[in-house]
Amino acid sequence: MARPSVPEVRLSGPQGNTDFAAAIAANKRNTFWLCAILIVIGMALGAVIGGLVGAFLLSGPIGPNGLPRELIAAIIIGAGAMLVISLIAAWVALEFGGSIVTGLAGANTVSEAQEPKLHHVVEEMCIAAGLPKPRIVVIDTPALNAFATGTGSNKAVVGVTRGLLDTMDRDELQGVIAHEMSHIANDDILYATMVAVLVGLIVLICDIARRTSYRTMRFGGGRRKGGALLIAMIILLIFSIIAPIAATLVRMAISRQREYLADASSVKLTRNPQGLIAALKKIGASTVRMESPNRAIQHLFIDNPIQRFGEQASALMATHPPVGKRIERLLNLGA
Repeated sequence: MARPSVPEVRLSGPQGNTDFAAAIAANKRNTFWLCAILIVIGMALGAVIGGLVGAFLLSGPIGPNGLPRELIAAIIIGAGAMLVISLIAAWVALEFGGSIVTGLAGANTVSEAQEPKLHHVVEEMCIAAGLPKPRIVVIDTPALNAFATGTGSNKAVVGVTRGLLDTMDRDELQGVIAHEMSHIANDDILYATMVAVLVGLIVLICDIARRTSYRTMRFGGGRRKGGALLIAMIILLIFSIIAPIAATLVRMAISRQREYLADASSVKLTRNPQGLIAALKKIGASTVRMESPNRAIQHLFIDNPIQRFGEQASALMATHPPVGKRIERLLNLGA
């Protein structure tokens, strides 16, 4: 089914004008580069690990003539290996990303017989967006939240929590579902799902590398093999701390820039900003949080399931804009 044309929507006040087609195109370009940065971070991590292995295999210290060929080769092999692993992870995300995320979220597929209202609202928003119906899942938690994942409109998944489903009236549920369908229509879910997998991979490898480096230094491995190994282990230890932080900041930047667009796109689908505004007010007022949510997928939810970011929160460290600012923008939304 062909997607509907995307009209220009004007925002009154300081926001100026929002051209949805231009905003979506800009988001695609930005996210491509952000994903590329994640791969480069992974390659740098692989190079450091390769250097550590090469230094461990060296029989003597590094001389005044620079790095030995064996060490340079080990660094290149490490970077190349991490590139291959990252590409494989990206392929896995493309093929199985929706299932991976729903598994991490602890969500279960529900039929129309089980949740008729939810299915009907999703079908309405699919018609409005010109998209095929996604798989619908529910997370059994009293927290108020929702998410969308997958790698395209034909492999999309929309999920809500039991708390949100029981708390929202039909207009509010429609606003939330339209927000999640907008992530699908705006091609957010492909990149967000890939980023979740890539960031998770970097964090996992950094954790393993940090533990290995610490244990090797603790038991004197660096001293036994000379200064080259000790230097390599120190570099790896430092990088294994910095790399996941940098990767997480990239993930947060991807999430923040898309939430405002999905909010506005939701109003385009429902023609009723009050539904999403009321839903966000309820979400913002709720103090119930999800139990042990996976940090790798926190950016996929309509509201961060781990922590809430207020007006004073650093834009650099927040996965989502403050709920108050999102409501303010919706209140300023004009036809």
